[in-house]
Amino acid sequence: MNIVEDQNQLGQLIRTERKRQRLTQEQLAGLSGVGVRFVRELEHGKEGCHIGLAFTVMQTLGLSVHVTGRGSDV
Repeated sequence: MNIVEDQNQLGQLIRTERKRQRLTQEQLAGLSGVGVRFVRELEHGKEGCHIGLAFTVMQTLGLSVHVTGRGSDV
C-alpha cells in the first residue's frame, strides 16, 4: 500500500503504474478517455487537475483509493 499525501506523490504513483503496465501517456489517455495533456499534467502533480478525471485514469490503471482520518489506525 502506498501513502499519498499530495498531488506530486499521486502523480508519481500514476506514472510508476503506467510504466509498469508498459503504457505510453498517449495509450493511457486513449484508454481513459482523457487528453494526453491531462495525463502529463496529472503525472507532474499539477494542482489544478480535475479530481474526477484523475479517478478515471486511476481506475483505468486498476488503482483504488483508501482514505483514513487523522488518528485512524487503519
